[in-house]
Amino acid sequence: MKILKRILLVIFVLVISIIAYGIYLFNNGDIDELINYKPKLTTQVFDKNNNLLANVFEDQHRVYANFEEIPPRLIEAMIAIEDTAFFEHKGLNFEAIIRAAYKVALAGKAVEGASTITQQLVKNVLLTREKTVLRKFKEAFLSIRVERELSKEMILERYLNEIYFGHGYYGIKTASRGYFKKEPHELTLKEIAVLCGLPRAPSFYDPTKHKEMSNARANTVLERMMHLGWINEKEYQNAIAQTPIVYDEPVSQNIAPYVVEAVMKELSSEFKDIKNGGYSVYTTIDSEAQKIANEALLYGYRIVTQRNKNILTDADMFDGNLSEADRNASNNYNVSKFNGAIVSIEQESGKIIAMSGGINYYKSPFNRAMRAKRQTGSSFKPFLYLAAFDLGYSPASPVADISRTYKFKVSEDEEKIWRPENYERNFVGLMSAREAVTHSRNLASINLLDDIGLNLIRERLSLYGFTNLSNDLSLALGTLTLTPMEMSEYMTIISNYGEKVKPYLVEKVQKANGETKFYKTSKRRVTTKEQAYLMIDVMKDVVERGTGKAAKPIGIETAGKTGTTNDNKDAWFCGFTPSTQTVIWFGNDDSTQIARGETGGRTAAPVFKFYYEKLLKARPEMIRHFVRPEGVREVQINGKKEIFTDISKPPMANKMIEPAKEELLF
Repeated sequence: MKILKRILLVIFVLVISIIAYGIYLFNNGDIDELINYKPKLTTQVFDKNNNLLANVFEDQHRVYANFEEIPPRLIEAMIAIEDTAFFEHKGLNFEAIIRAAYKVALAGKAVEGASTITQQLVKNVLLTREKTVLRKFKEAFLSIRVERELSKEMILERYLNEIYFGHGYYGIKTASRGYFKKEPHELTLKEIAVLCGLPRAPSFYDPTKHKEMSNARANTVLERMMHLGWINEKEYQNAIAQTPIVYDEPVSQNIAPYVVEAVMKELSSEFKDIKNGGYSVYTTIDSEAQKIANEALLYGYRIVTQRNKNILTDADMFDGNLSEADRNASNNYNVSKFNGAIVSIEQESGKIIAMSGGINYYKSPFNRAMRAKRQTGSSFKPFLYLAAFDLGYSPASPVADISRTYKFKVSEDEEKIWRPENYERNFVGLMSAREAVTHSRNLASINLLDDIGLNLIRERLSLYGFTNLSNDLSLALGTLTLTPMEMSEYMTIISNYGEKVKPYLVEKVQKANGETKFYKTSKRRVTTKEQAYLMIDVMKDVVERGTGKAAKPIGIETAGKTGTTNDNKDAWFCGFTPSTQTVIWFGNDDSTQIARGETGGRTAAPVFKFYYEKLLKARPEMIRHFVRPEGVREVQINGKKEIFTDISKPPMANKMIEPAKEELLF
C-alpha cells in the first residue's frame, strides 16, 4: 500500500506540475513573434519595365501574400489535407490526438500526426524541431494561447507565408511563382493540390525532382477534398487528368549579377535590412539591352582568346609536360587574367540600361565596371581637344605631328630623356586637330598640350570635373586612371552636348508597406552645346574612317574614340549614338599585357558594333541622327567643309593645311 501511495503521489505531483506549467505558459508564454509577425522577406530587383532581375535574400526566399491574395479554393485544399477541423478547434484537435495515440499503441510507432495548423505554425515560428515531450507540451499550450489572440484568418495567413514548400521556396506566393510562374489566384485546382501536398515532406514531393510522387500526393489532396464534398466528381476528374507545367529555375533568378550586387551595395547604407526587408527595387536597367551587353562582352572575350591561341589557362601553367621555355614565354598571356567590362547608358537621363563588370560573375565577382581603375590611353584625347576647342582652337586648327625630345630632372643628380612616339613610330608633320583625333596621333596631342600650356589645359579639364591629373605632358597620352563607370560619366560631357550627367541605377525603392522613395541623377553644364558638338563631329570621323572603324554599326550615326595604353595593357572603346552611350574596356586583371596587337580598335571596338547592331534590332525606334546646334556653322576651307562656332573660329584660308592622308592601323 505504501508503494502504491507513493506512485499515486508521484503521478499526482506530475499532473499538477504539467497543469501548473501549462497555466504558466498560457499566461506568460512569449508569442509576440507570432502576434507581430515579421518574417524575413525577399527583396526583388526589377528592370525599367518591371521584369524581374533577381530575388535577393539571406536565409529564406519569401514573398509575402496577404490573406486577400489567397484564393478560397487553396485554403480549402490546405485545410482538407492538413487540418480538417481547423475552423472548429481552439488550437488542439483532441479527437485527432486520441486517434493518433490509439494507432501508435497498435503499431508501436508513430503512424499518424495530430498537429493542427496552429501547432505547426507555433512549432515553426516559436519553437525548435526537437522531438521531446516538453516541446510538445509547449506547442500545445502556446497554440491554445495563439488561438485566443489571433483570428483564424490571421493564423492561416501566417501559416501560408511561413511554411516551406521545397526548392528554396518559403510561403505560398513564393512557391506559386517559382513552380508555376503564376500568382496564387491564377492557379488551377491541380496546381493548388500540388502545392498543398508539399508541406508534409517538401523535398520528397518536390515536383521538379520527384514528379510521380508529387502527382500522387496532389491526387491524395484532391481525393480528400472530394470526400469532404468540397469539390464534385467532375472537378475531381478534370484535376486528376491535368499535368501542370512545372518550372525548375534557380531561386535567385539573377540575370544581371553585377548590376544586382551594385544595387545592393548602393542601398545597404540607407536600408540596413535591404536583403531581408521585402523591398521592391526598380532599376534603370533594360533587360533586353543587358542580355545583349552580356553577349557582346563574351563575344569580344572569345575573339581575343581565339586569336591568341598560345594564351594559356591556369591549368596549362601547372601542366607538368609544359616546357619551362613555353611556360616563361606565356606568363603574360594567361587567359585567366583577361577580362572586360561594359557600361551602356542613356546620356541625356543618366539611366544605366546595361552594365557588366566581367565575363562571368560566378568565377570572378569583382565588378570591373565600377571598381577597376585603369589608364585611359587615347580614349582621354577627346577631352584634351575639347579643352583646346573651348580655348579657341577648332577642328581645322593645325597641330604639329612631329617628334620632340624632352629632358627633365628626377633628382639633383639624375636627368631623364623622354622621346614619345606615335603607335606606328612615324610622324607626318602638320595636320588638323580633326585628323589628329581621327587617327589618334600621340605626338600631335603632346605638341598641342605643350603649345597651349599644361597649366591652362589642366585648369580647363578641372572645370570638367577631372581630378588627379598628371602634371606633365604624359597627360596627353591618357595616364589618368578611371573606372569604366567614371569614364561613362565624363563622356556624357561630349555625348550629351556639354552637360555632364551622373549615371545611376536605382529609380525607386518601395517598402513592403507601400512607402516609396524615388531617385534621380545630377547634371551640370560644363561647356556649350556648340563646343561639344565640334567634338561629336570629330568623333564621328574616328568611327567613319579612323581608328574606330571596327565599331561602326549599320544604320545609325555613331561617334567614338579608341584607347590603348602602353604595352597593350588596356583596350578601350568609348562611343555613342544620338541617344545611348557605351563604354567598353578589356584588359588583364594584373595589368600585364593583353597580347601583342590587342588595341582599342581591334579588341574593344568590334564589341561596340556587335552590341549596337543587336540593340538596333531590338529597339528599332532608336534615334538615328545627331542634331547640329544652330550656333554651329559650316564653312568651306580649301574646298573642304569644316564646322566652327563663335568660340572656335575658322583659320585664315591661306594658313589652312591639308589633313593627313595616312590612315592608321589601330
